[in-house]
Amino acid sequence: MKIKEKQLYTPNNRYSLTFFCLLIMLTISTGIFEAKIAAQNDIEVTENPIYRDPQPNQFFKKWLVLGPIPVSAEETIPEKDKQKKIFEAEPPFPIKDLYPAKSSHQIGDKEYQWQLFASEDETIDLNQIYGTTEFAEAYVWAEIHLSEPKNVLLGIGSDDSVKVWLNGQTIHQNWSDRPISKDQDLVPVTFKKGQNQLLLKIQNGRSNWGFCCRILGSDTLPRKLLETAGLGDLDTLEMLLSNGADINATNYGLTALHYAKIRGRDDVITFLRKKGINAKIPMPAPETVIDALFQDIIKEDSPGAAVLIAQNGEILYQKGFGYANLKNQIPITPQTKFRIGSITKQFTASAILKLKEENLLKVTDRLSKFLPDYPRGDEVTIHHLLTHTSGILNYTNYPEFAAAVETYVEEEEMIELFKADKFDFDPGEKWSYSNSGYFLLGHIIEKVSGQSLKNYLKRHFSDPTGMKNTEAHDSNHPPQNEATGYSYVTDKPEKAINWDMSRAGGAGNLYSTIQDLYHWNEAIFNNKLLNQNTLKLAFTPVKINDGSSGNAFGGQYGYGWMLMEKRGLKEIGHGGSLPGWASYLTRYPQQNLTIAILANASPAVPNLVPSALADTIAEIYLWQQMKPMESFATDKTVNISDDYIGQYDYVGGIMTITREGNQLFAQLTGQPKLKIFPKSQTEFFWKVVDAQITFVRNKKGEIAHVIHHQGGQTLTAPRLEQKSVAQINTATYSHYVGEYDYGHGAILTITKEGGQLLAQMTGQPKFEIFPQSKTKFFWKVVNAQVTFVKNDKGNVSKIIHHQAGAEIQAPKIK
Repeated sequence: MKIKEKQLYTPNNRYSLTFFCLLIMLTISTGIFEAKIAAQNDIEVTENPIYRDPQPNQFFKKWLVLGPIPVSAEETIPEKDKQKKIFEAEPPFPIKDLYPAKSSHQIGDKEYQWQLFASEDETIDLNQIYGTTEFAEAYVWAEIHLSEPKNVLLGIGSDDSVKVWLNGQTIHQNWSDRPISKDQDLVPVTFKKGQNQLLLKIQNGRSNWGFCCRILGSDTLPRKLLETAGLGDLDTLEMLLSNGADINATNYGLTALHYAKIRGRDDVITFLRKKGINAKIPMPAPETVIDALFQDIIKEDSPGAAVLIAQNGEILYQKGFGYANLKNQIPITPQTKFRIGSITKQFTASAILKLKEENLLKVTDRLSKFLPDYPRGDEVTIHHLLTHTSGILNYTNYPEFAAAVETYVEEEEMIELFKADKFDFDPGEKWSYSNSGYFLLGHIIEKVSGQSLKNYLKRHFSDPTGMKNTEAHDSNHPPQNEATGYSYVTDKPEKAINWDMSRAGGAGNLYSTIQDLYHWNEAIFNNKLLNQNTLKLAFTPVKINDGSSGNAFGGQYGYGWMLMEKRGLKEIGHGGSLPGWASYLTRYPQQNLTIAILANASPAVPNLVPSALADTIAEIYLWQQMKPMESFATDKTVNISDDYIGQYDYVGGIMTITREGNQLFAQLTGQPKLKIFPKSQTEFFWKVVDAQITFVRNKKGEIAHVIHHQGGQTLTAPRLEQKSVAQINTATYSHYVGEYDYGHGAILTITKEGGQLLAQMTGQPKFEIFPQSKTKFFWKVVNAQVTFVKNDKGNVSKIIHHQAGAEIQAPKIK
């Protein structure tokens, strides 16, 4: 798993009541389900799913299934405590010597019959079986017959929570909101000789619902061993080796020792050597590893990516994987053209800086100089636009934008769409990613230069550098050899929404190739397009009014470039993402290393995340120059207290820390609930992701905030004051039911279901909101509140929404 996401065309939506995670994004391969019903509800099951001496690595695809059993008959969205209580309960039927094929069970007021299901896929999709079902649980059963007793590792993945019984005894449980991926949980199991009964409970929260299960073996353990060595997880390494993993096995040509060296895990290196790993096995060439990595991710008949790696002016690696066009079976090559999304921003910023060098403008110039009628234009500077500190709303977040994105628009018309909107914040007060700012910059370039943005970039950048395949995209005249963009909405790629790139403008309208982007980086970083002083300005981190960097995706931002650090090495890059396209271009300036990855799928091919892959490639080439990373083993002497429990503000999302016994859990809004393990009394770490959290106390000894460390970046998150839920008459909820207009197609719909008041933003799930008073309500999933306001007649006429320092007044329209 990866937890870092640096693609920058992601939303930072003030209307969003879920957390679009900008610093932390789990990239998990979500299993896609295809199940066949082997027995319908009205057919008696006469066969048990029996596996006789099952082979390792093969998934169990045949199960008896019982469900769906609702978590709550009274509540549409049950409280977390209730969900957990139901999850922890024993099954509502005897589980010792259970033979489901011959039994049915009365649960509540309904009788449930076991059904036999066989899946053609690696996973069982319970929504495929029962229809879309939320806040429910199901039981699945299989029998395993062994000729001899055996110790094995079960690899289990689930969406969401899973509890496992073997021969009537609980052997594993993980209560977590998470998407499914293979082998998420590793469960040591001792199967006895003869019959073994395996029973799983799968509890669902929202959306997808399913599981997968197999015995790990020689084909799967090496990957897990390599992954664990890279994460520095000494506890799991010990477990893997104790359960049959071959210490010298390879994956992508690498042993665990090789990968520990690449990731800088010195303690893992010491551990593996003590365990007897063969240190003489040669490490494969970087190109061999990268070939294996991309071939593993990009399968046959799949969209793919073009990859280029260069150092010191020499191309070390360039190759295409997958298809540019699936229908015509056109392969991706280094010459394939891709839309590059927000990588465009460094071109737009460079054009502004070129005009500055020509004394045609200054970065301190006010927006009103170029657009005299722009509201508050005398407060906004070009510097604010370049650095995402203007406070101007991001127009690509508007629901109405998505509805019109395939049609051409004039620049002036697009600017009219957002210019009348209230600012998110005063210029310079915060950092908030805004495509609107770069669209305005593209317009300013045209006004100042007297040329179209397309022609200006071609004349000043593309032509001088020999970039013959980079230009502003024109939907009426699409470029030859352009890839087709795809989206993974289900288990198969579909053609993505085809943006008319006039709607991206200076924020993201370019197409390019990996070869052209290499030429671009060489020209920029060798001062061939801009002088050294100008580049120094471009690569200077922005400071907001309080002197901080404003949490720019957990890192720093200059003029069109993200400024980062990777294990002690300076990194300057940017990503791009729009439907059908994902891209990343980065430079390690001190090592003169360029990495360019362009992909033609977004939502992506599972695990094809350009920014994460670029990180991996950089480590493969530069690991000997990088700082080492810590390895972790659980400090079992730490006594976990309730001091840590609470919610912490991650700027747009909430990190919730909970305790179960002597185990802490951390859950970021919209992401799985994961265990965190003590390294010391104040420092904790994740085992499944490379991240740590430090709890910081104030002078009174109270935990005041946490510091989140990840990918060389840090985020300080203050502890939120615990809000108390007021006890009010839920009959009053009916006064608040209706629709509230947030503008630009965004509607907040309030409904009353039972004793709950639910809020749903356009395109978002429903979430319960909780009363602080008779008129003020709050979300638990995000730091946001709404107040219902009545008019002179005593009727609710609007709501006032507070979130991330912004206030929105939304009139009731229905």
